[in-house]
Amino acid sequence: MEKFTLADLIAKREGSGKLYHEFLRVADMSAGVYQLAAGETDPQEPHTEDELYYVAAGRARIQVKDEDAPVEAGALVFVAANVPHRFHTITEDLTVLVFFAPAEYSRESRP
Repeated sequence: MEKFTLADLIAKREGSGKLYHEFLRVADMSAGVYQLAAGETDPQEPHTEDELYYVAAGRARIQVKDEDAPVEAGALVFVAANVPHRFHTITEDLTVLVFFAPAEYSRESRP
């Protein structure tokens, strides 16, 4: 068993100096924490894996292909592989748990 707390994951992400910190990797899934500050630009590109976002804190909008919707704490958003998407209009610091299936191809890439 592996057990995580959001506070520990955020601290590790902050210590890395990167926007994304992967905390779990198995053959069929990987997971990480992604944070963007209010007003920041989301630099991510489409991924080759299906992806599920869980918004743990903050407020923003997400654009997935031609759809656009507000997100806030408690929101879950599924994005299919290879579909363009990004968070925008971030009005409150955003903390997102990200789950890839299968595991994200590259540990160095951002969600």
